[in-house]
Amino acid sequence: MKKIVLLIACFAFLNAGAQGYLKETESGYQGKFIPKLQQEDDALHFLVLGDFGRHGQYHQKPVAEQMGAAAITLDIDFTISVGDNFYPNGIESTQDPQLQNSFEDIYTNTKLYENWYVALGNHDYNGNIQAQIDYTKVSRRWQMPDTYYSETFKLKDGSKLLMVVMDTNPFIDGYYKKDNDMYENIIKQDTTAQRKWLTETLEKTDAKWKIVVGHHPLYSGGKRKNSDDIKAFEKKFASFFDKYKVDAYLCGHEHDLQVVKPKGHYTTQFLSGAGSEVRPSGEREGTLFADNQAGFMCFSVTGKKLLVQLVNEHGDIIYTTEMNKK
Repeated sequence: MKKIVLLIACFAFLNAGAQGYLKETESGYQGKFIPKLQQEDDALHFLVLGDFGRHGQYHQKPVAEQMGAAAITLDIDFTISVGDNFYPNGIESTQDPQLQNSFEDIYTNTKLYENWYVALGNHDYNGNIQAQIDYTKVSRRWQMPDTYYSETFKLKDGSKLLMVVMDTNPFIDGYYKKDNDMYENIIKQDTTAQRKWLTETLEKTDAKWKIVVGHHPLYSGGKRKNSDDIKAFEKKFASFFDKYKVDAYLCGHEHDLQVVKPKGHYTTQFLSGAGSEVRPSGEREGTLFADNQAGFMCFSVTGKKLLVQLVNEHGDIIYTTEMNKK
């Protein structure tokens, strides 16, 4: 009888591994993983998430669990947040309970303790944005040295990836209303200085790949498809990103998953705003993918390829696309 029980246990253990529960990484860590994710050799791997901070409610916890599984599978280098990190009104200090309840206690997988490069969303602007910047000195993984900043990553073949994290909030015309809770934070920002910095950063780099991160979308087929603010933001930056050969613009704000590349444009937009609550999605001209499933995006970048895989809260890969360079 003991031998039979032992054999059954061994079979269950091995079968679990085949179905996606156990994997040993280079670091020796074992845990749940996503076996169907493509794994590019010698790639820089990172996850992209947005609109997530809701104390674990809605779909935040299952999305976080699958992020951990993807992080182990790909052995990621970092995570990017495209903003709206804390609902509904940001945080007030580096001791705000939401930092624990909506972030630290939710994203607990070992591989999710690699750096998080974080952008500010409009809900973050309702609170103390300096507290999110200051949290960089408190948390080992939280990285927000300023309202906008950049990082350059060296790829395995010696080429580089430039990641530019911008603050889109002060570029949204509708936020300049005195009855808006964001108003006091918005009017303190210098959009001229930020745009000059963006131009210089994108112009002077020798990086092979250029990625810009921001909260607000250039394009949307979702709730804000006909928003005057989004149309105005597109006019301000769509051609600008094309001019400086930005390969990918990562954003959120809409609570869904979208990939959009309008005809005649160089930049592909990846909207990853489904980290917690989701809303109906939709299409527009240039839509390559749109769905309101909760989830996130996985990026794998080599000198020649940028691979993107969209994963839902159940660990299913629901869309894959790639860009190639010589």
